[in-house]
Amino acid sequence: MPLHPDAEPFVALMQDYFPDLGGAVTDADEARAMLNAGAAERPRQPVAKVEDRLVPGPPGVEIPVRIYWPRVDGEPLPVVVYFHGGGWVLGDLESHDGVSRAMANGVGAIVIAVHYRLAPEHRYPAAADDAYAATRWAAEHAAELGGDPARLAVAGDSAGGNLAAVTALRARETGGPDISFQMLVYPVTDHDFTTESYVDSGPDCLLTTQHMKWFWDQYAPDTADRDHPHVSPLRATDLAGLPPAHVLTAGRDPLCTEGQRYAERLKAAGVPTSVQHCPGLFHGFAGGADLLPIAGDAMAEVHRALREALVPEEK
Repeated sequence: MPLHPDAEPFVALMQDYFPDLGGAVTDADEARAMLNAGAAERPRQPVAKVEDRLVPGPPGVEIPVRIYWPRVDGEPLPVVVYFHGGGWVLGDLESHDGVSRAMANGVGAIVIAVHYRLAPEHRYPAAADDAYAATRWAAEHAAELGGDPARLAVAGDSAGGNLAAVTALRARETGGPDISFQMLVYPVTDHDFTTESYVDSGPDCLLTTQHMKWFWDQYAPDTADRDHPHVSPLRATDLAGLPPAHVLTAGRDPLCTEGQRYAERLKAAGVPTSVQHCPGLFHGFAGGADLLPIAGDAMAEVHRALREALVPEEK
């Protein structure tokens, strides 16, 4: 499936900001600066309130989070713990600020965006440990934020989708916290570079095979770690008992096949799972939802799915 014509100018523009990882650019700080320069220019929706905090993580670690309250009335509100994408190396609270604001308003939920520790300074399992710790904090403190701990979701895009899926697995394994829903937007679920969508990928995907190989080398350089379900959730032997899920895949994305396979595995395990496929869209389109109407429509569907899962009157 070719890139949608409406998306072509946006992808061409973003390629100026998306670093040639593993090629001309091999320094993580340089890559972060390039990506953040592009994100700084994007529009951001107003929300009712924003607050930055540090929350306790693993021993000796404090995790930066940014909490967004939506422009809706009434309490308690559902709570969405959101993990940004960026290959476990790039991204932060600023780069995905617009995505988090739109999610808060679109869902009518308190969104807690988590800035987990990044590779290569902090390799696996740092990001996964931070994601799980932040979710436990959100469950424990939801009520004081005006949220409902019984309506707690995890969400993320790309590497953030990986962390959302891994957090759901870990919560099932350890007996909590109770997670009502998982929203996985073009998630990383495996480390197989031979899938159909990897073979079919190209520069118009924005994310390339070269990028993903570089990201994996930063996050989990020990290839034995990559088979662990907390790194590659598609490799979990049993997905039964996980929270209901919505899995989004994009047609121009090397991660498309593994996302679809994860959705199929969830369904086969009896997990209620909805699938949203966006044939002509590229990896990372969520950040362009305010500028690209077809991306905006896709993210509106993501918000609708979360809203229906978390807001009783929407069912």
